[in-house]
Amino acid sequence: MNPPPAWRAAGVPGRQALLLGAALAGWFAVTWLVGWRQGLLWCIGVGYGLALSAAAFGFTTGWRVWITQRDPKGLWAQFVGIAVAMLVSVPLLAAHPELQGADGPLSVSLVVGAFVFGAAMQVADGCGSGTLYKAGLGHPVSLAVLPAFVFGSFLGAAQLPAWLSLGALPPVNLVHRLGADWTLATQLGGLALLALALWRFRGTRPSRWQGKAVWVAAVALGLLAAANLVVAGQPWGIVYGLGLWGAKVVQALGFDLSRNAFWGLPAQQAQLHATVLADNTSVTDLGLLFGALVAASWKGKVCPDVKLPPRSWAASIAAGLLLGYSSRLAFGCNVGAYFSGIATGSLHGWVWFACAFAGSLLGVRLRRRLGMAD
Repeated sequence: MNPPPAWRAAGVPGRQALLLGAALAGWFAVTWLVGWRQGLLWCIGVGYGLALSAAAFGFTTGWRVWITQRDPKGLWAQFVGIAVAMLVSVPLLAAHPELQGADGPLSVSLVVGAFVFGAAMQVADGCGSGTLYKAGLGHPVSLAVLPAFVFGSFLGAAQLPAWLSLGALPPVNLVHRLGADWTLATQLGGLALLALALWRFRGTRPSRWQGKAVWVAAVALGLLAAANLVVAGQPWGIVYGLGLWGAKVVQALGFDLSRNAFWGLPAQQAQLHATVLADNTSVTDLGLLFGALVAASWKGKVCPDVKLPPRSWAASIAAGLLLGYSSRLAFGCNVGAYFSGIATGSLHGWVWFACAFAGSLLGVRLRRRLGMAD
């Protein structure tokens, strides 16, 4: 899949100017249509896409290279990003109860959903943020996976109440239970112990990530996530916006969602009848897509060529459907549950991490059987 001739002929400086102008126009349009708050969230979303794409900051890849090569740098960078977000977010949550953490119930659906998500993201070669930013730079596999992710997220949300009936305990937020200081000490200590364990069992191969770009991206993502909490009043998330897009498509096709146990709730009906730009998660998702395109243009990596056998394409799309479905059961993906969950003191973020990592052990084996490269 190659860029169109007109795009190539414009040259790198011309493309950069065009894309930066479009990003500015997007901020102006969003602000004009739905207000300054959504305009700021658009800018934060563009920042997410720039950081993820410019440094190839991958949650999925970071886990896989540890499993296959014992390369800890990707996971370390994730811990740094979470720690930066936590250092800002936890005191804010303690001082401002009107702010909302990424809290999720401790449920059967959380365990099942996180495990399935961890396996599926390795097959699809992307989690929620990874699929979005790679789709933004025109990666063919991610462009195929994204629609399946969207529909799966819609379907998972529609069936979430039935899954919760299997058993669930209320959310546990450590900020409310322990206070800001103890939450920071406990969680930063937990991340430090994990980082030390990764160092202890590290491999001898050169790391996939060279230079300081991944560390700059980690800090940037942490600061942007904290800004997301301040501006939106809620943490950085991915999958609710994708599910909402799917629900809007289904509704536009003539299906009545007003009687669904999830999409029929008053809050969801209000979202379905409002512009997609009014949803905080959707705006940052759209900004992320665009920011990734800007970064890819700078690096000359727009629309990479990918050759896979037919069964790998089919497996990737099926994995995308599972990604969307399971992420709704687990109350988030690597961003909404793992990154934002831990950063805002939610116990379910740690449970999600453990279950999804176990699922990734299976997913890496499935990936190899399908003939996909590590």
